[in-house]
Amino acid sequence: MIAAIDSCTRFMAPLCLLLCSTALHGARACYSTEEALIHENKDICVTAHVYDVVELSDGTRFLDLCSPETPDSECIFTVMSLNSDRKEVGDLEQYRAHDIELRGVVHAYRGRGEILLSHARQFHGGAEKFHPNPALLHGFSADNGKTAFSDPAMHNGHHRSIFQSAH
Repeated sequence: MIAAIDSCTRFMAPLCLLLCSTALHGARACYSTEEALIHENKDICVTAHVYDVVELSDGTRFLDLCSPETPDSECIFTVMSLNSDRKEVGDLEQYRAHDIELRGVVHAYRGRGEILLSHARQFHGGAEKFHPNPALLHGFSADNGKTAFSDPAMHNGHHRSIFQSAH
């Protein structure tokens, strides 16, 4: 009986080790604001303390991640939320004086790192809200039935659909 338990333990230990290391390796690490700067244009998790929530006259909001003792010139990272995303982001005052983890793409802006906060799910590891490229939508309207892009197969001319029958 002891031999059977011993062989089972020897079999299960490597399996448990493999599963545990896979789970740990698969988990995304959150970076401090200083570490986040080296991950420019990458979608990462950032951890920080929110000291203040600042709102501009146009409705743009910022999470101030620098202590009151830090001069503005030395504040190297910020989180910005546009007024157009207010409904999806929600109330930011709830994060004042709290530690947060936020997922987003790190952008360089005026010598600082910045994440655009466009949806509340970013606080829970979710992706930013999709913003379509306005250049690709030129001329598109659901009212007139025009497509958002130019597709030769959709034009009357020399091109024929491969699905049309040759009868």
